[in-house]
Amino acid sequence: MPLDTWLLFVVTVFFVSATPGPNMLLAMTHGIRYGVRSTLPTCLGLLTALGIVMAGSVAGLGALLATSETLFAAVKYAGAAYLVWLGVKTWRARPEALTAPAAGDARNDSAWTKFRTGFLVAMSNPKAFIFFTALFPQFMDAHAAQLPQLITLAATFYVIESGWQFVYAAGGARLGSWLSSPIRQRWVNRFAGGAFVGAGVALSGVSRNG
Repeated sequence: MPLDTWLLFVVTVFFVSATPGPNMLLAMTHGIRYGVRSTLPTCLGLLTALGIVMAGSVAGLGALLATSETLFAAVKYAGAAYLVWLGVKTWRARPEALTAPAAGDARNDSAWTKFRTGFLVAMSNPKAFIFFTALFPQFMDAHAAQLPQLITLAATFYVIESGWQFVYAAGGARLGSWLSSPIRQRWVNRFAGGAFVGAGVALSGVSRNG
């Protein structure tokens, strides 16, 4: 995989993962409620589900590429369009009130309960499968070995996502307070939305050479 393609993927994923979605908000609220160390089972549950989702997406993409390069190219263009649409939607998204669940008996939740909560939250979003199927092909060369490319993309996404989950958990109440500002939420949405749109537009051109 060319270095410039990988760096573009890193930048895109950096902003995508930074956007306050269900996974990050769960990590943040558990960080507020339990502290960083006790939130690790929650993050492990989130990341386990993420690994399953990526594995399913990667398996499907591998089978697709092996079956038809033309069909794979069609998926790349459709994925680029999806990224642009997602970017516009994210850019225009209205700031939402971020509130942490009330503490109390929840502080006694077991590590398994936290893991299960994280796992179910991450697995409950079927759009994740569509997202990975749309994102990964934009950075792949159909004429090069597919497995190394898929492993590189998946591992990169996993590392960045893990880092952001830790940041949200560690930031806890401070990050929650920072994101409570509608203006700051709007800027986060615009950065992420711009990253989506930029990736979709730029990579629709790159894919013509794939």
